[in-house]
Amino acid sequence: MTEFEEKILSLLGTINEKLDKLLNVRPSQSSIPEIKSTVKPSEVVEKQKEEEKAIEKPPVEGRRICPKCGGFAFNTVEDQSQVLFQQGGMKIYAKKYICKSCGQEA
Repeated sequence: MTEFEEKILSLLGTINEKLDKLLNVRPSQSSIPEIKSTVKPSEVVEKQKEEEKAIEKPPVEGRRICPKCGGFAFNTVEDQSQVLFQQGGMKIYAKKYICKSCGQEA
């Protein structure tokens, strides 16, 4: 082994000793599975961020998204309660978009 590798191994040994003192674990009982069982705060934060991203579905530009199921397929139906324009007896109505999978109006 080179001098550099020996130095790194000695530093790792001191780090392990300090971790054992912090975790109140006896050096004879310390083992790798016990150290892995502790959860790092950064892992918890990352997991929370992933859960938030899963809940929030990002909008896809130029497409309608169903607020209930997140689907993209819609039926277009005229909304007879909203008249947008009327000329010469012809009425132009607003449109409703109804999700094909769950029936939610978007």
